[in-house]
Amino acid sequence: MTDIVDELRWRGLIAVSTDEDALRKAFADGPVTVYCGFDPTAPSLHLGNLVQILTIRRLQQAGHRPLGLVGGATGLIGDPKPTAERTLNDPEIVAGWVQRLRAQIEPFLSFDGPNAAIMVNNLDWTSGMSAIEFLRDVGKHFRVNKMMSKEAVARRLNSDAGISYTEFSYQILQGMDFLELYRRYGCTVQTGGSDQWGNLTSGIDLIHRVEGANVHAIATPLITKADGTKFGKTESGTVWLDPEMTTPYAFYQFWLNADDRDIPQFLRIFSFKSHEEIEELERLTLERPQARTAQRALAEELTTLVHGAGQTAAVIAASRALFGQGELVDLDEPTLAAALSELPYAKVPALAPVVDLFAEVGLVASKSAARRTIKEGGAYVNNVKVEAEDAVPSATDLLHGRWLVLRRGKKNLAAIQVSEG
Repeated sequence: MTDIVDELRWRGLIAVSTDEDALRKAFADGPVTVYCGFDPTAPSLHLGNLVQILTIRRLQQAGHRPLGLVGGATGLIGDPKPTAERTLNDPEIVAGWVQRLRAQIEPFLSFDGPNAAIMVNNLDWTSGMSAIEFLRDVGKHFRVNKMMSKEAVARRLNSDAGISYTEFSYQILQGMDFLELYRRYGCTVQTGGSDQWGNLTSGIDLIHRVEGANVHAIATPLITKADGTKFGKTESGTVWLDPEMTTPYAFYQFWLNADDRDIPQFLRIFSFKSHEEIEELERLTLERPQARTAQRALAEELTTLVHGAGQTAAVIAASRALFGQGELVDLDEPTLAAALSELPYAKVPALAPVVDLFAEVGLVASKSAARRTIKEGGAYVNNVKVEAEDAVPSATDLLHGRWLVLRRGKKNLAAIQVSEG
C-alpha cells in the first residue's frame, strides 16, 4: 500500500489533522495504535459511523492496530447537539446498546495477528472513579475558557437552550479516554468526524499536560450530497446498519440510487477498490451514466461488507425479479417484504379487478387509464402481462399468500397486499 496518509488524502478522508509531517512520520515508524469512539445513543450505528469504521479498517490493513471504543460511559451523557440537550437514556438501555454496537463494529476488524484489534468500553475506567477524583485528577487540567471556545459548546452557549454542566463536561470525558488508552495500550492517534475536532484535541492537550507526550488526531469530513440533502438519510429516515432498522434491500437501494455527482466521493470514501478500479468506475459514470455501473458496484460491495454475501445475493435477485429479470416466486418472504416496502403500496380487503388495483395503488390516475395501459400492453401482475381489461388475479397469484407486484411499463412498480390472504 502507498503511504497511509497519502491514501487517506486521496480518498478525501482527512478534513483536518494535527501536524501532518509528524503524523506521517509516526505512521512510517509504526505500527501505530489508533482509536475511534462510538457512543451508544441509539440501538444501531448509521452510515455516518460507517465512515469511521471503514477508516480504522483501512488503518489496520496498512499494518496499524485499531482500538474500537464503545462508550458505555460517554453514551450515558452524549456529546452536545447543536440545538438542544440530549435525552438521557437509562443505564440498562445504554448497556444493551453497547453490546449491539460492539457486535456491529467487530466484523469489520481483524482480531488476529500482530496488529489484532481490541474492543474497549470507557465505562471500565470511569465507573469506579469518584467525582472528587475526576475533578482533581482530570478536571484540573482543563481550562474553562478553552472549553467554551469549542464549536459545539459555543453554539449551545449562544442558543436559547443553553448547555448543562453535564454536556459541557463531555469533552473532559473524551479527553480522559485518549489519556487512558495512551497509558493502557500506547495509543497515539485518534480519529473522528470533523464535527468532533474539539473533543479530539481535548485528549491531545490532556496527554501533553499530564504525560508530556505528543499524540495525533485525524478528522474525516462531514459528507455533503450534491442535491443538498443530508447524507445517510432517505425519505423513510436514517440509513442504519442494523438490518431490522434498515433492511438490506433498502440499504442496497440507497447506494444504487446515488446521484452520479456523488459517485466519485462515495467510491473513494467507502469502497476498498484500488485507485485504478475507482477511476475506471468514475469514467464509466461520466461516459455511460444510464448504466449506473458504479452505483451497482458500490451497492454490492457495501451491502456485502455490512450484511454479508448471502443477503446481497438475495437483494440483487429481488431487484432483478421486480423488473421482470427473475422469478418473484423464488424470493424468500423477508426479502420480498423488504423490497415491496420500498414501493408505492396499498392494502385491500380482497382480490379485485386489475384496473381497480392499478388505480387504488396510484400507478394510473383512473380505472379508464388502467384499461388503456392494459390495451397498450403495458400492464403486468407478478411480471406477467395482463391481456384482458376485465382480468382479476386469483388466490394462486398471491406471493407468499398475500402480495401482488404490479408494474406499468418497464419501471413503474407498486405493491398490493390482500389482507384476507
